[in-house]
Amino acid sequence: MPIYTFEHENPTITKVETTNFGSLRILERRHLQAALKKNIEAISPNTLIIAEEFCEWDDSNRRIDLLGIDREGNIIVIELKRDETGGHMELQALRYAAMVSTMTFSQVVDIYQRFLGDSGIAEEKLRNFLNWEEEKEAEFPKDVRIVLAAADFSKEIATAVMWLNQKDLDIRCVRMKPYKLGETVLIDIEQIIPLPEAQDYQIKVKQQAIIQKAAKKENESNKRAKYIFDGNTYGAGRLVFAVIKKTCEDNPNYNLEKLQELFPKMHPTYDVVTTSENAHNIRNSTEHKHKRHFLDPADLITTLDYRELAVCNQWGREGTNYFIQKIPEELGYTIEIVADNE
Repeated sequence: MPIYTFEHENPTITKVETTNFGSLRILERRHLQAALKKNIEAISPNTLIIAEEFCEWDDSNRRIDLLGIDREGNIIVIELKRDETGGHMELQALRYAAMVSTMTFSQVVDIYQRFLGDSGIAEEKLRNFLNWEEEKEAEFPKDVRIVLAAADFSKEIATAVMWLNQKDLDIRCVRMKPYKLGETVLIDIEQIIPLPEAQDYQIKVKQQAIIQKAAKKENESNKRAKYIFDGNTYGAGRLVFAVIKKTCEDNPNYNLEKLQELFPKMHPTYDVVTTSENAHNIRNSTEHKHKRHFLDPADLITTLDYRELAVCNQWGREGTNYFIQKIPEELGYTIEIVADNE
């Protein structure tokens, strides 16, 4: 959309002249790339640039405009185009992403050190940026993200990027539209794919799609789903137990009331977490004396105020998937769903 100036004393709205980088004699590498390298937050927030014109493979003609990492430990491939995108910008970026996806933390330190020269200690700066302890290095990289920045995007590239994002890639298109106001150049920088206001919703839709896909695969194979959490594989009930136990271990000050606030009643009959005394009463009141909670001594969780808690074990596929969706984001837990035959 166009940009307008507004004069409030003599109320007027005046359209700002739209232009292009070419007519402004703004060059892609010399001007745009140099400016964004110093102000990368404009197109990629929470990013640290570790290399420019990166090329460490046999074909020296292939260079990543800007290479960075974000605070989650993802590698970021940033490709710039001065004009409207054409050709195969997204395919080129995918090729680069594949090439850097196997980088180790030590390799990134070496690359960043060459970028810094004598102006700083790369490893120390990387650790401070990531806020990582040494043992976290084995988890690097978390993933590879792609940022495409251009004056505009063709329909073909926009369609391709949206389709690739549906396939669990993380590609962002940032439009940089120049305007001329007298002798001043204005640049309207806007992320258009995915739309920022729809990003959280799209993440939730993607998570729901993963759960539905796993459930469908389970039905087709007639197998019970398995869940990978914190490096271990669990069945449905044991997954819930593992999540509750880790929550207590990570937050020793949480009591029963806090846990029930984080994990409200999701099972139609039983609370997710209750006291062991209440769990025993539920067990004894049932006709067949079936255990409805994990009641073995090793499975009881003791809180800071010495209350013994029991976790409900009545979890099927649908209930467990619902539980996964409701895990509070503040805990930062990730669960992968797989089938027995995978």
